Amino acid sequence: MGNGFLTYLHNIVPISLIIVITHYLLRFIKLLFGQVERGKIRFMEFYQEWAKPTYQICSFILIAVTAAIIFPYLPGYQSLAFHGISVFIGVLISLGSTSITANTNAGIILLYAHSFQLGDYVQIEEVVGHVEDKNPFVIRICTPKIVLVVLPNATILNSKVTNFSLSARDTGIPLILHTPITLGYDVPWRKIHKALIQAARDCPSIVQDCTPFVLQTSLDDFYVSYQLNAYTHQTSDIPGIHSQLYKNIQDRCDEVDIKIMSPHYNYTALRDGNPTTIPENYLPKDYRSPRFGIRLGTEDT
Repeated sequence: MGNGFLTYLHNIVPISLIIVITHYLLRFIKLLFGQVERGKIRFMEFYQEWAKPTYQICSFILIAVTAAIIFPYLPGYQSLAFHGISVFIGVLISLGSTSITANTNAGIILLYAHSFQLGDYVQIEEVVGHVEDKNPFVIRICTPKIVLVVLPNATILNSKVTNFSLSARDTGIPLILHTPITLGYDVPWRKIHKALIQAARDCPSIVQDCTPFVLQTSLDDFYVSYQLNAYTHQTSDIPGIHSQLYKNIQDRCDEVDIKIMSPHYNYTALRDGNPTTIPENYLPKDYRSPRFGIRLGTEDT
């Protein structure tokens, strides 16, 4: 043992030199990516959010290369026992970490794909909510009902990701929210457009500098399908904005005597459809409902 120790004693010098060089390289890399993360150094098409994970990847690669260089200088490196243990550990890692490796690789791809960031409002398949946490293995999403959903990175990589916050955050272009509404042919479309646009303007979360607009998406058998479109920067509260839009649409339509009711209600049921469904506070004081009658042959009932 003493002779073996003396034989490998001279290897301490190259091992120490390699460790010192690696130490200062790690410090330099940490300093460089720290400046990038704080925005003091900028590279073309390199986002600040990439700085920390890129540093971790570079550090891992540098340490792995350092270990590979140092191994030949270790005592017993050439022995069969050392080689056998190394192969055994490698096989265990390969067999036991298939899913871990897949999720890690998927996490790296998602990171550099710039699909989403922490706090973004996203939809992944049927899951909708804010990104609460992301790591090399899983993504945690908090839904509007405060339900935490954990999705593996490999699953997300093979799914469709819809990010509602990306455009407003990176380019400053507001998100266009839209909501459908169906109204009968008896109401003039210009009157409907005016009421819907005013309903959008009354919503505090809607950008006032960008004019809302209405699209007529289809002409169906009993009604016309309209689509109200409005701009917003507040992508973190999309359900709340939709709810406010629906309230405003009801109020504005009631004010201008527009009934929000499927025309099928009048055509498929035997009922008195003459009384208006608009709340009484929007009606004239002298309003009287038209009479209801059914003609059977020549008799009125």
